[in-house]
Amino acid sequence: MVGAMANNGRIRSAFPVTNGSKDLTPNSAPASTTGSEYGPVEFTREDVETLLNERIKYKSKFNYKERCENMMDYIKRLRLCIRWFQELELDYAFEQEKLKNALELNEKHCTDMEVSLKNKEEELNMIIEELRKNFESVQVQLAREQTEKLAANDSLGKEKEARISVEKAQAGLTEELGKAQGDLQTANQRIQSVNDMYKLLQEYNSSLQLYNSKLQGDLDEAHETIKRGEKERTAIIENIGNLKGQFSALQDQLAASKASQEDIMKQKGELVNEISSLKVELQQVKDDRDRHLVEVKTLQTEATKYNDFKDAITELETTCSSQSTQIRQLQDRLVSSERRLQVSDLSTFEKMNEYEDQKQSIIDLKSRVEEAELKLVEGEKLRKKLHNTILELKGNIRVFCRVRPLLPGENNGDEGKTISYPTSLEALGRGIDLMQNAQKHAFTFDKVFAPTASQEDVFTEISQLVQSALDGYKVCIFAYGQTGSGKTYTMMGRPGNPEEKGLIPRCLEQIFETRQSLRSQGWKYELQVSMLEIYNETIRDLLSTNKEAVRTDNGVSPQKHAIKHDASGNTHVAELTILDVKSSREVSFLLDHAARNRSVGKTQMNEQSSRSHFVFTLRISGVNESTEQQVQGVLNLIDLAGSERLSKSGSTGDRLKETQAINKSLSSLGDVIFALAKKEDHVPFRNSKLTYLLQPCLGGDAKTLMFVNIAPESSSTGESLCSLRFAARVNACEIGTPRRQTNIKPLENRLSLG
Repeated sequence: MVGAMANNGRIRSAFPVTNGSKDLTPNSAPASTTGSEYGPVEFTREDVETLLNERIKYKSKFNYKERCENMMDYIKRLRLCIRWFQELELDYAFEQEKLKNALELNEKHCTDMEVSLKNKEEELNMIIEELRKNFESVQVQLAREQTEKLAANDSLGKEKEARISVEKAQAGLTEELGKAQGDLQTANQRIQSVNDMYKLLQEYNSSLQLYNSKLQGDLDEAHETIKRGEKERTAIIENIGNLKGQFSALQDQLAASKASQEDIMKQKGELVNEISSLKVELQQVKDDRDRHLVEVKTLQTEATKYNDFKDAITELETTCSSQSTQIRQLQDRLVSSERRLQVSDLSTFEKMNEYEDQKQSIIDLKSRVEEAELKLVEGEKLRKKLHNTILELKGNIRVFCRVRPLLPGENNGDEGKTISYPTSLEALGRGIDLMQNAQKHAFTFDKVFAPTASQEDVFTEISQLVQSALDGYKVCIFAYGQTGSGKTYTMMGRPGNPEEKGLIPRCLEQIFETRQSLRSQGWKYELQVSMLEIYNETIRDLLSTNKEAVRTDNGVSPQKHAIKHDASGNTHVAELTILDVKSSREVSFLLDHAARNRSVGKTQMNEQSSRSHFVFTLRISGVNESTEQQVQGVLNLIDLAGSERLSKSGSTGDRLKETQAINKSLSSLGDVIFALAKKEDHVPFRNSKLTYLLQPCLGGDAKTLMFVNIAPESSSTGESLCSLRFAARVNACEIGTPRRQTNIKPLENRLSLG
């Protein structure tokens, strides 16, 4: 791999930098010129492995400051390596896009050359055919003239003038024959030159094929780079776990330090109290001593006068000596208590310093953990962005799987055995395993939502796709699954509960908020809404104010709504009500109106089962007044009716007809998906109203996402397995690269607005 690569058309040179004890060479990897505190750097495979396998050595395990500095330096180098990998991935993505554009231009040029070559070859064939016809006619004419000459020689030997004329005619014909032969030789030379040109074109085509294989190799290398980034993300996650363990250990040490500090403070208080009491006792003893000394002096003075008091004086002296001994003992205790107090103060000071150091190290570790988690989130965002880019380049239909929670009264004893979620790095958040008859069926989709996922979590994953509608793309999101699996809850939510709003209300809120924020950039948008349902293969206008037109007793609408697709891939339904909307509140009112008009019914599988396919369409027209750019986007949000088995639903009468119509349309959808997956020439879009309405989304240039909803109870395992298999086939379909619908306003429109 070369050490310098193209970036925006310029050659980026590699700069060696010392990393640890190794010099990075220009042959190691593509270099990055992004500035950092370590300067421009590049990494080799050995450098990355050395960095990941590096073990930090410490002089002392209790020197937390040194450990923190070494850890900060290690994290900085990790951050530098991660940033280098991110820039490398961006450079690879840019190079891949550049090579893809070059390949498309070369393929187009080759196709044009082949067409022109075929046209020239057909012209030359026509010329050769005409020359052959002329040559044959000349030969026939020559034979006829020779026959006439022989006849003239036999019958009219005497007519010399006629013979001369015949000879002249023969000479003329000979000249014409020579000319024809010259033309034939010229045509052969032209054919030879055309053959040489065809050989050159074949060689050029083979070189293009080699170039295409090289591009495919570069794409494989980019995939390997992404895999290495995911492995590094795993290493970062493990590092975060280690940091969290160190953080908890430091917290335990801090708690122990706090407890020991509290004990020392208690001992200090007890010593202070004991010293104060000893000081009081000492003062009392000193006062008694002074009083006794005064008495001794008084008695000695009187003893000179009274010898009878010698015994009392001796007793008093003995008392004074004993009190002096007590005073010395108390003084010694006071000195020892003061020393203990000094030692306690010193220990307390050391504990306080240690506490402050540990507190600072904990703060540093918290900041490092936050930075590492932030990098992890950014890396996950980058992975999703690259994954979406690869899917858009492939043109596949994205598939999200959502498992609803168990409802009250359902059997949850086998839930853990029926559905499980793999924990490996490759399948984390994207895999789902289904057990049926002790056999494990594994599936992998673009995203899998467990029963604990909220409506907000689901919408976060599709918010960027909704944004594409404002950018001028056609976007289609539809929910598929058996009856009672949570499709309508996913799309519409639960009325009256803001936290459980479905995708349709949340999409509309995001679009209106984004429209408001884009006004500062000169964008103005006009939004139009239409809603319909397909009930028993009949289209009903759910926004019609005429109830007779919405529903009749026999289930057939009086108005005939014909489906038409124009050359641009846009879909139009005849006589369908289309309303301009200004706010999300207006759309919410229209959604409530459509929900009241929609066909629902009660079955043994669902109390309120949707008996029709609901299609919500939002047409977006935007214009930028400063750049004169126009965009036309479409957002289709579809809640399909649930597939069901008659043996489980217990449908009869009208419900039986509805079930048959629903299953027939979903079967037609399966036929379309099967034909797209096999890339057949004929795709049966016209077999049902549903597939014909979805034709631009399934076979055009739209961004399409399917939600497959799964019921977790063990009694629905068979239907869940069928739904997951159908979703896997949908995920494998390639429908083409999405195309943005944008143009520049005509000159007359600009003048009329100005």
